Amino acid sequence: MHSLIVIAHPDAGSYTHAVAKQVIAGLQEDPQNTVEIADLTAEGFDPSYTDADYRAFRDGTALPADVVAEQARIDRADLLILIFPVYWWSMPAILKGWIDRVFTNGWAYIDAEGQETTRLLGRLSVQTVAIGGATQHTYDKRGYAEALRTQIDEGIFGYAGARRMGLDLLLPLDDASSQSGLQRARAIGANLTCATQEAAGV
Repeated sequence: MHSLIVIAHPDAGSYTHAVAKQVIAGLQEDPQNTVEIADLTAEGFDPSYTDADYRAFRDGTALPADVVAEQARIDRADLLILIFPVYWWSMPAILKGWIDRVFTNGWAYIDAEGQETTRLLGRLSVQTVAIGGATQHTYDKRGYAEALRTQIDEGIFGYAGARRMGLDLLLPLDDASSQSGLQRARAIGANLTCATQEAAGV
């Protein structure tokens, strides 16, 4: 199984990156698994939706080269894993821009006037790992956890037809919960091999 792990945090020493390392360690408990990392900030990905992006959507002109390259990385993957801190109860702007630009009509889905939407990413499994800065009580009371699932699992990956493996929320509020979160991150990675194969009918 080949995984593409997309990380959206500017600090390589952050908890987000530590979580990513643990997810990778879990995946690599199976030596047949391979991993590619897309560190959006370190790679300088431009999240700005430009006129070229819009023309490609509206007129079917060629996609920008950086978008084509990102789509190729996803096409190589069996499993896409997003790892990011929660900003204002959503994903960071760089990751949202990555979604906006990369998940294009004609590649992620086909939306033609007068026809039902065709979902093109049924072969892809997706796991989301979000890192929050509030208590579970706050997320549940305000409905933030469910909002994340609705906008990401349903609104993005459900629309494109991808197999959604789960959205896990880690809340590192002190030393104990931080360590627990890292352990959970490793378990997420380790469990994804079997879960992805089962979802794909392997």
